[in-house]
Amino acid sequence: MSSPTDPSRTPDFLNHDRPPVPDLVVPRGVQPFHLHHKPVRGRLVRLGPLADALLTRHENHPAVTRLAGEALALTAGLAAALKFRGSFSLQAKGDGPVPMLLADCTDGGALRGYARPDAARFAALLEEEASPSAARLLGKGYLAFTCDQGPEMDRYQGIVAIEGESLTAMTGSYFRTSEQLATHVHLACAPTPAGWRAGALILERVAGEGGIAAGMDAEAQDEAWRTAVALAATLTDAELLDDALPGERLLHRLFALEGLALDRARALSYGCRCSRARLAGVLSGFGAEDLDHMAEEGTITMTCEFCNLGFRFDRAEIRGAAQG
Repeated sequence: MSSPTDPSRTPDFLNHDRPPVPDLVVPRGVQPFHLHHKPVRGRLVRLGPLADALLTRHENHPAVTRLAGEALALTAGLAAALKFRGSFSLQAKGDGPVPMLLADCTDGGALRGYARPDAARFAALLEEEASPSAARLLGKGYLAFTCDQGPEMDRYQGIVAIEGESLTAMTGSYFRTSEQLATHVHLACAPTPAGWRAGALILERVAGEGGIAAGMDAEAQDEAWRTAVALAATLTDAELLDDALPGERLLHRLFALEGLALDRARALSYGCRCSRARLAGVLSGFGAEDLDHMAEEGTITMTCEFCNLGFRFDRAEIRGAAQG
């Protein structure tokens, strides 16, 4: 069987075959939890080998790869709160050497993402500092969090200015200003002997009245939240990224004395959704002159930005948009 990235006898609009990318699932990628009778819930995210599979599709500088990995872990954790069929995405657009950062995850745990650096500007930045922060990489711009509930529902989107040195700080700014929700976020991504790893710990303060913290007065709820955040702050990057340390054990280390209750774990998978059919549909929207300009020796190559695979199309077989 020929590769879906190459032209074949199957009409492009019928060819939905998945390209040759890793068929990888992490069964317990997201571990939701809460603290009994306290206004605290959270998610522990550990991408395991999925991080390496996603991040090594592009040959980026470690600083860019680290930023992309943190975005993937954060998005996976936030998508785990979805209560409908759809997807959750994080997008950062700025005027820095990495003008585009994107990650999205479906309600079923299909995860994908990429960071798009500007080679010349990034090289200039590296002359100034060897390990630039997220703020230096992204520059000034905005951070958008989007819930897509499918074609029958309106999308919900929160947008804030990029503020803070790290993606963690930027996320905190979003929740304070847009969601008005008390949160604690710890993001980590680093190379290990087993490859790149990425993870996140997300805590959220939930309403106490009539909910899981019913019966606690305001002062007791405040104290319970402060205690949970203080315990979460003891987590190290090494612990978060350690494959040999099970997530359940890590959470018990942190919160066993606070009434830890584990909820049902969620799987994460390699989630690029590109196909010849999808890209053929994009090409059909271009006019003949544009298609001719794209073609090289009779072939048009479209590269998926997520999985970094090139799909080749015969120019002669693409009719393009009708010219009015």
